[in-house]
Amino acid sequence: MLFESQHPLVKHKLTLLRHVDTKPKQFRELVRELTQFLGYEATQDLSLADVQVPTPMGEAPGHALQQKIGLVPILRAGLGMVDALLEHIPAVQVWHLGMYRDEETLEPVSYYNKLPPQTTVDTCLVLDPMLATGGSAIATVTVLKRWGVKRIKFLGLIAAPEGVEALQNAFPGVDIHVAVVDERLNDIGFIVPGLGDAGDRQFGTFA
Repeated sequence: MLFESQHPLVKHKLTLLRHVDTKPKQFRELVRELTQFLGYEATQDLSLADVQVPTPMGEAPGHALQQKIGLVPILRAGLGMVDALLEHIPAVQVWHLGMYRDEETLEPVSYYNKLPPQTTVDTCLVLDPMLATGGSAIATVTVLKRWGVKRIKFLGLIAAPEGVEALQNAFPGVDIHVAVVDERLNDIGFIVPGLGDAGDRQFGTFA
């Protein structure tokens, strides 16, 4: 299912993020802030276990996360989204998958995978600021499914309709949480109007 945030602060910060004059430092800060909002929305249905906790005035009923959660940033742009979620869920595991898009074929190329032989989490949040063609997201979810992850969600900032459709067709059970779905892809596979290359804008690596 697709979840497109309607939060006013998400819309405001996304506008700042898009602006061509936003420098890398502010861009990274905005990615972090947007990820916090979207992460809150994406984790509202995590399962809980009932617990009792001692307080200075006696026992109180409480809740504890029941699931083991993994963050899977797609290198390199997804790295900018990790710390925002670690602040709120410090016990998560972080696993890295390296994907880059061949600019001629627009197909994903895997170059890094350090997952252990057996899965160690129940739920994974795949992190990538842009869901463009959907190729990298589909390749990542394929790896995670083979690894044995029961539940997977995609968390991004901006999506193209083509990428949303491709991921939903490949994996209907993967929820997609984004700030906005833009108009379309252009002929070189970039989201329009989008914000350009999210990795370059985060890390200042412009050609």
